[in-house]
Amino acid sequence: MDDHDVDAYAKLLRRVNSPRVVVDNDACEHATVIQVDTVKRQVALLEVVQVLTDLNLAITKAYMSSDGVWFMNVFYVTDDHGNKIRDEGIFNCIEKALESDACMVNSTGKILLSKDHNLIELTGTDRPGLLSEVCAVLTDLRCNVVSAEIWAHNARAAAVIHITDQSTGAAIEDPRKLSLIKKLLYNVLKDHGDFRTPIVSISAPGEIHTGRRLHQMMFAARDFERPDSEIDGSVRPDVTVLDCPGRDYTVVTATSIDRPKLLFDTVCTLTDMQYLVFHGAVVTDSKKAYQEYYIRHVDGFPTSSEAERQRVIECIQAAIERRASEVLLYLLL
Repeated sequence: MDDHDVDAYAKLLRRVNSPRVVVDNDACEHATVIQVDTVKRQVALLEVVQVLTDLNLAITKAYMSSDGVWFMNVFYVTDDHGNKIRDEGIFNCIEKALESDACMVNSTGKILLSKDHNLIELTGTDRPGLLSEVCAVLTDLRCNVVSAEIWAHNARAAAVIHITDQSTGAAIEDPRKLSLIKKLLYNVLKDHGDFRTPIVSISAPGEIHTGRRLHQMMFAARDFERPDSEIDGSVRPDVTVLDCPGRDYTVVTATSIDRPKLLFDTVCTLTDMQYLVFHGAVVTDSKKAYQEYYIRHVDGFPTSSEAERQRVIECIQAAIERRASEVLLYLLL
């Protein structure tokens, strides 16, 4: 069976075993309960959480559990004002998004690049004035910034920027201009006091999820490694990683200030670190959030060393902290 046949077979299985979404507005006085049953896959939990997050639904509680080949997720959600969800269109959108391969919905979390845009991704050392210098380079080269999102954490910075040619309003096709943009942005990001090389890429149009991509970029830049100069005594998320004797799981718990998109950020990082969540629970109040996950590595084993457990702690702390510094820019053409 070649790759095409394998892909077609996977799509057929997904169609036959489409996610089942059940909505209940009577089970809880203060929230809408959404239950999603899916085939157990590495990204199944992330896909569901991503859809709910992209719809700007606040997740006040959540329970996850796997049984054989199925994964059951129960979410207690409200709108931005703390009210139950009454819009049937939102429920239809959830079902449609989960049945699609892209598994994303039309929101600020999803950015679809048409053929009229270029995508720039930047990773480098953070410093004062970096954003203004990046914008100055693009302005001097007569580029329109359609939208941009920038994160900074632990002396590292990452950005996803969408641009067009100012003179045409379309994507830049001149390879010499694209090369010049890349070269000048690289020079802006270059820090002679940092051994890490900045990364600048300009890609063709495509489809990305900005939040997930920024997590991947910051993780690749190892922003979870906290420099000694950045240790300031501030209160960090309380994360523990322990073995679960007799069950072959690793138990991850995190207590932090509650905020929007918290669950997405944590699950995204566990997924990118190649861990599977078999069971979990999330409980929030007006100020704090408690998260608990029973995980294994994709090879089927729990964490195997103290060094690995410490890395999970650092990465979950970084995932929770990153979004506090996010900057959004949306410039209309």
